[in-house]
Amino acid sequence: MLTKKEIVEALSMCQDPELGSNIVDIGLIQGILINPDNSVKVTLTMTSAMCPVTSIILADVQLRIEALPGISKAEVDLVWDPMWTPEMMSDELKYRS
Repeated sequence: MLTKKEIVEALSMCQDPELGSNIVDIGLIQGILINPDNSVKVTLTMTSAMCPVTSIILADVQLRIEALPGISKAEVDLVWDPMWTPEMMSDELKYRS
């Protein structure tokens, strides 16, 4: 059975090319749902509705989830509620010099 930790590890390999950090630390991941049939739904947001790399990030998330062993289906859902704020970033990113 797949775990959220394994999914988060895969998602942490997805980089925002503009910010140079991974989407987990940026705080873009809003939710991960693993169903009994090993289908996965990842809900995420972007830092802005005008983000020029949205399609790149969404495709990368889809590919990385689908590459995990045992995945029957991967769904990526882009949401705007709640809106992203800098408080969603990991502490490491918030306080990076």
